[in-house]
Amino acid sequence: MARGRVETHPSRADAGRRHPFSAGISAGASTGLPAGFTTERGPRHPAPLPTDDGQESVWDYPRPPRVETVDAEVSITLDGQVVVQTYDVVRVLETSHPPVYYLPIAAFTAGSLLPAQGSSFCEFKGAARYYDLVAGARTAARAGWEYPSPAPGYEVLAGRIAVYAGLVDRCMVDGEVVVPQPGGFYGGWITSTVVGPFKGVPGSSGW
Repeated sequence: MARGRVETHPSRADAGRRHPFSAGISAGASTGLPAGFTTERGPRHPAPLPTDDGQESVWDYPRPPRVETVDAEVSITLDGQVVVQTYDVVRVLETSHPPVYYLPIAAFTAGSLLPAQGSSFCEFKGAARYYDLVAGARTAARAGWEYPSPAPGYEVLAGRIAVYAGLVDRCMVDGEVVVPQPGGFYGGWITSTVVGPFKGVPGSSGW
């Protein structure tokens, strides 16, 4: 198969490093903490933004993270081609992170997933391995990952892949185009139903 242009991503070249770059929090002059931060959750945790009806705050999500099935249609497009479209969706919810969506490997189009080099480790879910996502003339390097042998409590993730939204044309949940979690390292998907602040912005490494 002609793999065409390979799109690399520096944050996954070294899985042990974080590369936050998204802006949006201004510094507070009197306390030395970013504006809107509070000491109620500790000096490095932000005040949750208010929610409207039908919205969730990522600060109500647990740690260790919770895994749940969700009634939603999810699709991913690369190089103008839909490489997966499914209602078989599981999401992982962790404090400060927007949801991470895991989709069945079997739901991806034939040839769209190629094993990639490298691995990483999550203290909760276990060892992850990576995949290149391929469509048309494009290859999104290390755009997806799975936990082939998930840790106890996360067995439902076996046989499923999550995808970095920032490395493909678009990811959609129930017809809404998602926004990638800021920072480039984490793989959460932001929709209008979730409210932050989200981990990945500058100064959020301790959240």
